[in-house]
Amino acid sequence: MKKIILASTSPRRHELAKSMGLDFEIIPSNYKEDMTLKLDPKKLVKELAYGKAKDVAKRLNEGIIIGADTIVVYNDKILGKPKSEKDAYDMLKMLSGKTHYVYTGTAIIDLETKQEIIDLEITKVHFNELSEKEIQGYIKTGEAMDKAGAYGIQDLSSIFVKKIEGCYFNVMGFPIYNIYKNLQKLNIDIFEYERWKKRKA
Repeated sequence: MKKIILASTSPRRHELAKSMGLDFEIIPSNYKEDMTLKLDPKKLVKELAYGKAKDVAKRLNEGIIIGADTIVVYNDKILGKPKSEKDAYDMLKMLSGKTHYVYTGTAIIDLETKQEIIDLEITKVHFNELSEKEIQGYIKTGEAMDKAGAYGIQDLSSIFVKKIEGCYFNVMGFPIYNIYKNLQKLNIDIFEYERWKKRKA
């Protein structure tokens, strides 16, 4: 099996890649995200994912590189990771009682065949009305600061989410089916990984 490299330091992406049974190595990307690029959100998030994967690909001779980037979009406004607690507060206040979208761009590069697959997953998220106490309480946990849109659906802020339409794992930053189907296009069969063989034995 070809070696898979995850170009991400995100513990959530690591966790979800493991849940797929992927045998992967982590090589963080040094790509500098530029949220000021004059692109629409869909193109931007794909460009950022590709930039991350390409940066790692330049350093290697073999393997399959997976890069991903996630943004929150509300009324065509892109919400990345908050730069301060005030920034986090403003984001959560903006999303309170509203519907927004989570975009994750994915980029997979096969260094052997030179194939590149760049894709996009979109999930619609409906937030409850948030009280001042809820917003301030969540910010105090520190969980808001390393997440696009200042929340993580897998942590305490799950109580803010009324419902979603689309892929849950996409909101966590790693759309599992999207990744799976694109690995299939590169002839990667995850059932051939040792983890699943051991389970079947």
